[in-house]
Amino acid sequence: MRILVAMSGGVDSSVVAATLKQEGHEVIGATLQLYDHGQAVSKPGACCAGRDILDARAVADRLNIPHYVIDAEERFRSSVMASFADSYARGETPVPCVACNQGVKFTDLLSMARDLGCEAMATGHYVRRVEGAERVELHRPTDLSRDQSWFLFATTQDQLDYLRFPLGDMPDKDAVRQKAQEFGLAIAAKPDSQDICFVPSGTYASVVEKMRPETGGTGEIVDESGRVLGQHEGIARYTVGQSKRLGDIHTKDGRRQIVKRIDATTRRIIVGPKENAGRHEFALRDMNWLIEPPPEGVRCHVQIRAREISREAWVYPIAEGARVVLDDLAMPAPGQACVLYQGSRVLGGGFILS
Repeated sequence: MRILVAMSGGVDSSVVAATLKQEGHEVIGATLQLYDHGQAVSKPGACCAGRDILDARAVADRLNIPHYVIDAEERFRSSVMASFADSYARGETPVPCVACNQGVKFTDLLSMARDLGCEAMATGHYVRRVEGAERVELHRPTDLSRDQSWFLFATTQDQLDYLRFPLGDMPDKDAVRQKAQEFGLAIAAKPDSQDICFVPSGTYASVVEKMRPETGGTGEIVDESGRVLGQHEGIARYTVGQSKRLGDIHTKDGRRQIVKRIDATTRRIIVGPKENAGRHEFALRDMNWLIEPPPEGVRCHVQIRAREISREAWVYPIAEGARVVLDDLAMPAPGQACVLYQGSRVLGGGFILS
């Protein structure tokens, strides 16, 4: 097969390219240049900046495969960075990696793969693609510590049919690094990318406040009756369920306080006691189903944050998205993703509404 490999310059996608080449496929490498600003170019743990492009090209040269660099800076800024800042300005907690996958990566890059006559596109994501009886399925990987399925819930059925994830069955990251050494790749020991790739200083709030100044500056922290308890440092620095940055009101009347709501209009952070906080029901927008939406609802596990345990729930399709009914109380943060699972299989997911 002729396969386009999305090469970020890291170990994972480099091993994917080398593995497919070894299997006899015609491999084409492509790297997106998403940003190239100041410290981000050389920041350890970043991706898709200057150093990574050079690393990807060096791997392509080592493998003797063609390599393209696509300037996607403007597209990335408008489709990912701007929406990231807008989401915080609305009092939400966004997931930029989902927007990036569904924008420049799984839309623009996949379109380029088709234009080049490729029969598939492969990435270094840790998920499994399983040929089911009726359709291709998306599953958690063998190495659950590397699971990236939560970030890929918005992958459409058409995209999933075309995509390949060769690392999904790898036992662990050590095995991937071992393969990189066997292939003679100089990046075998390169650190993993971390955090939000376009935040060079590690403080995402400063990036948001620069793009949307209205999210910065102090404001009021109030209780659920509206009584002012203190001052906050800018709404972009808080998320629902958070207990940090609350100052002296971290505990009140002997009870731990957490953020329960963010009112972007008044720039108020509403807090309350952690005990019995949360809700059983919430709605999802922009729902992506990887199964036929069951009119009567589906019993499943849902994951409402990237690193949280999954929770048992019923999920019901509705005209605007879906309604989630949890067995137990939780604190879903507006803007975050809610992903549906049955066993290891991803059934779909959407974004949490306030």
